[in-house]
Amino acid sequence: MFNFDYNDKNIKEVHFIGIGGISMSGIAQLLNFHGYKVSGSDRDESETLENLRQVGITTYVGQKKENIKNPDLIIYTDAILDDNEELIAAREKTVPVVSRGVFLGTLMQNYKYSIGISGSHGKSTTTSMISKILVEANVDPSILLGGKLDEIQGNMHNGKSDYFLTEACEFNGNILYYYPAMAVILNIDEDHLDYYKDINHIVSTFIGYMKNLSTDSKAVINIDDKNCLPLLEHVRGEAITFGIENEDATYNITNINFDEIGHPSFTIKSKKEDFGSQDFSLSIIGRYNIYNSAAAIIASYESGIDIDSIKKSISNYHNLHRRMEIVGQFNDAIIMTDYGHHPTEIKATMSALAEHKKGRLICAFQPHTYSRTKHLLNDFANAFGDCDEVIVTEIYAAREKFDPSIHSIDLVEKLRENGVNAIYLKTFDEACEYIQKNVDKDDTVITTGCGNPDVLAKMIVK
Repeated sequence: MFNFDYNDKNIKEVHFIGIGGISMSGIAQLLNFHGYKVSGSDRDESETLENLRQVGITTYVGQKKENIKNPDLIIYTDAILDDNEELIAAREKTVPVVSRGVFLGTLMQNYKYSIGISGSHGKSTTTSMISKILVEANVDPSILLGGKLDEIQGNMHNGKSDYFLTEACEFNGNILYYYPAMAVILNIDEDHLDYYKDINHIVSTFIGYMKNLSTDSKAVINIDDKNCLPLLEHVRGEAITFGIENEDATYNITNINFDEIGHPSFTIKSKKEDFGSQDFSLSIIGRYNIYNSAAAIIASYESGIDIDSIKKSISNYHNLHRRMEIVGQFNDAIIMTDYGHHPTEIKATMSALAEHKKGRLICAFQPHTYSRTKHLLNDFANAFGDCDEVIVTEIYAAREKFDPSIHSIDLVEKLRENGVNAIYLKTFDEACEYIQKNVDKDDTVITTGCGNPDVLAKMIVK
């Protein structure tokens, strides 16, 4: 079993295969700040690689066996396949070679107050909310984010305290490697079906995660989500629950209202006397963000943060980059980008935008992975009902090889069957030209997906 300890003097140099990923780059920077000599490779040149170079990390474009010099530890991303030349060379070394998930699990054990945020949807938003709260409460946590937050000038923060905050993704069953002091479970939905057999497989993996927790840990769980309910009986520490109009919950969210822009306000009532009843307001839209913010509020409070400090930070929170982010304007239309890549996320975002739109709502969607598009095709076809027009671009393959049995056109046909005005445009160049020719004043255009649809949004604005 691999263990990592900051005090272990045998590890001085660390090499990352796939260092350009949002999580890998964050871990690389954290180790770099702790004095390790860090290097890494990625498939393509990117802004992330340039940023890593600027803090003294050696990076290589292209994954070749020659990139590996004399590291004491090699960490690889889950997106790397077993036939990768650099990974094969790494495994021929006599040093530890571990996945990102395994390393993250052992990394969090270096901190007394580690917090892991899990769930099929909302991880990055909730983690960034807690990040803002902890930073502004002067806790000085170490943070690993799946996005970029202005308050920490990026996707990570190297803190000096015993607090550690990270997203804890279930991809590839990685949560089974995690042992946080506090686990937050936002929801459980069908996703990553290239690894999981079905929803039961996913739920059983989360149950295994609950069994990892120590008896003095805390698990913050959304009990409005039916798939989260089986977890409760397996929590080894304190089970802390939350829900909307759910009197069974430890923290019950009530009195929900929205202003004219769509910003929610609500009350949280707790069975814990020291919390009582507290009012909160948000500066972001979306009913689903009530759940995200409630989880952030509860996790922060249960971590010892003062309630007045929490209220101030949460009310001033503005989204991560690529979470309903306004990129700019074109022809007096608002151009936005989002990270949503699962039908549930997309449907919630489009509903929130449609509720307050002035002109048309136009979405350019970049499907992410063949397996997700194929398994959830009907769900995707039902996710865009609030849009006036949907543009579907080529599938972003990510870690997967080409699958001829699924194509973006299949989704376009399904959308049209559901009465949605949809077209297929293969490239961003084609989509950009089409949008620029057809967009009108007061329209809202949003690009979405977890590949690189933000590039398209920037192209439109330029």
